[in-house]
Amino acid sequence: MNTIPPFANLTPDCVMNAIDSLGLPCDGRLLALNSYENRVYQVGQDDGPPLVAKFYRPERWSSEAILEEHAFTLDLAGRELPVVPPIIHQGQTLHQFAGFQFAIFNKHGGRAPELESASTLEWMGRFIGRIHAVGALKPFAHRPALNIDTFGIGPRDFLLSHDFIPASLKPAWESAIALALEGVRRSFDRAGDVAQIRLHGDCHIGNVLWTDAGPHFVDFDDSRSAPAIQDLWMLLSGDRSEMTRQLIDILIGYEDFCDFDPRELHLIEALRTLRLIHYSGWLARRWHDPAFPAAFPWFNTEHYWQDRILELREQIALMDEPALVV
Repeated sequence: MNTIPPFANLTPDCVMNAIDSLGLPCDGRLLALNSYENRVYQVGQDDGPPLVAKFYRPERWSSEAILEEHAFTLDLAGRELPVVPPIIHQGQTLHQFAGFQFAIFNKHGGRAPELESASTLEWMGRFIGRIHAVGALKPFAHRPALNIDTFGIGPRDFLLSHDFIPASLKPAWESAIALALEGVRRSFDRAGDVAQIRLHGDCHIGNVLWTDAGPHFVDFDDSRSAPAIQDLWMLLSGDRSEMTRQLIDILIGYEDFCDFDPRELHLIEALRTLRLIHYSGWLARRWHDPAFPAAFPWFNTEHYWQDRILELREQIALMDEPALVV
């Protein structure tokens, strides 16, 4: 594992020089925005409104995979969907400077959506349905799929091979994750051969900016191929009856533009389980980045892994419950 901090050379001067290299002179105002996987800045311009510049984590995505994400969001924007695509500047969306790949975006404001509202959920459903209708038109060629290998087995193997699990808890954690992955497999078997489509991939409220005109979807950095329910389940919360009501409201809007396969309801808790496993693996893979120990000091403590064991055991039980009925 590379131990050199990936953004060690991305100084404020480097950021502004990168923007200057595009012929867009900066005025010296630089504001770091909340992002851990990449580095994202609001950059003031001498002539014009501020831009948002995203510097991609080195070695995470190939240039082809980044450009595929850009092409997807540009296609969505071209069809008048409310997404925030990269700016095409000098005929390109992906730029290079000092060993970094970066893209620039127009700044968009907004607030978190109020998911307690049925009308908001229906509105969200309509736009996700439109995104999925476009996403189903063709597959990704360079971006990975979300499945048990990429979000379950891969993170598990990384955590074990790099000794992140405390010795005193390792047998309990290994037993819990083995049972959890078996539960994920059973859930996918119950769902059957569901479609994998291009989608947002990380569709939680932090990636939705709401204005009086409705939602804007941002940050397609985790866009990948997955079952459609991946972009819906993260909007659900509460007990079983509350999640059922919320999902019904979402699907009222969603099915105006895209058919929903009810077999995917078997995947909600399986996908939640994979996300939990993947999250621990993500933190472990990024632990050499100084931003991560500072932001997540509770990670890799004995208490953290005790909680993860309990969490996995809860998910094992939930995956054996009947699927939601809508």
